[in-house]
Amino acid sequence: MEKIFKHCPNCTSTNTEFPNNVRFLCHDCGFTYFHNIAAAVAVVFRYEDKVLFTVRNMDPDKGKLDLPGGFIDPNETAQEAACREVLEEMGMQISPSQLRFITTFPNNYLYKEVPYRTMDIFFECRLAGEQVHIVAPDEIKALQWFPLNEIPEEQIGFVSVRTVIQQLKAGEL
Repeated sequence: MEKIFKHCPNCTSTNTEFPNNVRFLCHDCGFTYFHNIAAAVAVVFRYEDKVLFTVRNMDPDKGKLDLPGGFIDPNETAQEAACREVLEEMGMQISPSQLRFITTFPNNYLYKEVPYRTMDIFFECRLAGEQVHIVAPDEIKALQWFPLNEIPEEQIGFVSVRTVIQQLKAGEL
């Protein structure tokens, strides 16, 4: 894997290594940076036999299908993050009690040529209707409902989302 950092941020040395994009080490000054996993959430909204998808309006995977969600902020639970992200993206108030934990799955998130490894935490939330709206058009281009068995998996951007949808279709979750 190519180096993300060309120089040590502490001493500017180029005598560094970053094996597997996990631990950056400067051999001259000893500076160490652990590129730990980032935590993210996704919500599988269900109405009858349908699942709600967003169409991403930003990279990575611009134009691909995704689930509502995002990164967990410091001092925030996964449930709080899911509720906040849904409010920010869709203007919808949901509470942690409406969320049912489904599973977790690792993902790779390439942002501005930096590969972030994430642990995506998936929740399910049942809705009483299909009425949903976009309030963050910079992030979401469109919202689309698909019957579970008709979800176009090849249009899903992230491996973690695709894998969870496949597991849902197979009745494994």
